[in-house]
Amino acid sequence: MTETGRIYKGIGGFYYVKTERGILECRARGRFRRDGITPMIGDMARVETHEDGLAYVVELLPRSSAFERPPVANLDTLAIVASAAPPVTPLLLIDRMTVVARRKGVTPVVVFNKCDLRRAEDEAEIYRRSGIETHIVSAATGEGTDELLRALRGRFCAFAGVSGVGKSSLLNRILPAARAETGAINERIGRGRHTTRHVELFDLDGATVADTPGFSSFDDGEETHIPPEELEDCFPEFAPYLGKCRFHGCSHGSDRGCAVREAVEAGKIPASRYESYLRIYAEAKEFDPYRAKDRARR
Repeated sequence: MTETGRIYKGIGGFYYVKTERGILECRARGRFRRDGITPMIGDMARVETHEDGLAYVVELLPRSSAFERPPVANLDTLAIVASAAPPVTPLLLIDRMTVVARRKGVTPVVVFNKCDLRRAEDEAEIYRRSGIETHIVSAATGEGTDELLRALRGRFCAFAGVSGVGKSSLLNRILPAARAETGAINERIGRGRHTTRHVELFDLDGATVADTPGFSSFDDGEETHIPPEELEDCFPEFAPYLGKCRFHGCSHGSDRGCAVREAVEAGKIPASRYESYLRIYAEAKEFDPYRAKDRARR
């Protein structure tokens, strides 16, 4: 019997694939190892179940997106958790993460946590003006979390955020029921409740959420490198002005007649976003792929 489902968890060589019949415990066929292919959480997979009851992942369907660390595939939304209360998340870091998400074809959503300590209205307005969906929440009190979950309905989402922003607390608030249900499933399939921290998917209120321990930011390597000439497309607020600069191939820096810079000066593009663009552009120009490979091997 062959069916298709999404890989929700992988532990100890077993992959747990959710199909219309429920969660199937599967092994991956040996050819994946021979071909150097590792199934990722979030992969859509074809599964064969034999008469003896054993199930195998036999094929991975094409991915719409993929992150290497942590390994998760087919995300359509990345919730970037930030904080305007100490420790304050630098706007440049938020902007880097929105850029990488858009580069991978994933929709960034900015979530400002700790609104019980300091509301992030000014910071949130920057991203709303830039055409990026933004939410203000409190993991401590629950404020805004119901609205966030409603906004994520029908999406496959992961949460990312650096240490101190409260990402774990936010996940603990919105995922406890799903985690408890998954624990019961693990017991029913006879393998007990896993406590090792791995990437795992949960269904909650119409959304599929990836619990991704260690998803704090992005490595400065080839996976996240963006050619400088393509960076402008990762800033949605630039879109109305692209192609309107005086010179073809404008870098939107000091070139005369730059429509993007003129929009910044007119207050149509947030200055902090433009400053982040210039910083990321300069770094992209200096990117050394050989040095990046060396860091990745360490």
